[in-house]
Amino acid sequence: MNQVGYGLWLTQKGRVVADSYVFKAGPSELWLFSAGGVGTVLRERLEAYIIADDVVVEDLSAGCEGVEFIFPDEEQRGGVALPELLPGEWRRVGKGVVFRGARGLPELSVTWIGPISESVAIPGGLPALDRDDLERMRIAAGVPRVPEDIGPGELPNEGGLEQDAISYTKGCYLGQETIARLKAMGQVRRVLRRIRGEGTAPLERPHSLFQGGKRVGELKSVVSDTQEGYVGFALITLLAFDAAHGLALSADAPETIRLWP
Repeated sequence: MNQVGYGLWLTQKGRVVADSYVFKAGPSELWLFSAGGVGTVLRERLEAYIIADDVVVEDLSAGCEGVEFIFPDEEQRGGVALPELLPGEWRRVGKGVVFRGARGLPELSVTWIGPISESVAIPGGLPALDRDDLERMRIAAGVPRVPEDIGPGELPNEGGLEQDAISYTKGCYLGQETIARLKAMGQVRRVLRRIRGEGTAPLERPHSLFQGGKRVGELKSVVSDTQEGYVGFALITLLAFDAAHGLALSADAPETIRLWP
């Protein structure tokens, strides 16, 4: 079976650099896909650890794009010429690849990645969703985006990524000692939480959040809600936060942000 796995790239201190899907394309060939625009970062990271002369790392991101197909039902699914896939499996379609299980999207969805010139056409009757639609779906599903929500200043566990993006048993990877200590301690001091805000979200992010005049966290990615206001993620310091109260955008501002259960 053609296998695809998902995981994180960490610093030596266990902070998140990037995430990526890894496709096993052959006995000596791997493909990486990351939606975080970090092709140069991943290439440099890999090249720094090359110990054999016949290893080649190539960044193809400039000529590639991705399309998400989200099907309301099986009947819609049948109208698209894409192969049936199991979670963790990928297949070639022309010069691109397709796989299931894009994080934060419904179970009945398929991701296509390939050259821009070979882009798969969206079938008639399937509505086109814009970026804000996808963002609302992702946030509603509680799925962080790397590195906007969980990045170089954060640990995987702060975003709940320990379940599907890191390993407690795999040996020898950067950040492993920190990850092992987190497992032994069983907790982190900060957590990423979904939020709902009133009015207009600040343009600059991350944006500090306050409670009782004290800084208790920061606002990460946000998107306008279908109602008045916005939804998003906030990284909250647990010891300083009272869940019974809201959050403010400045020390003397009203509490216009609430956790989204």
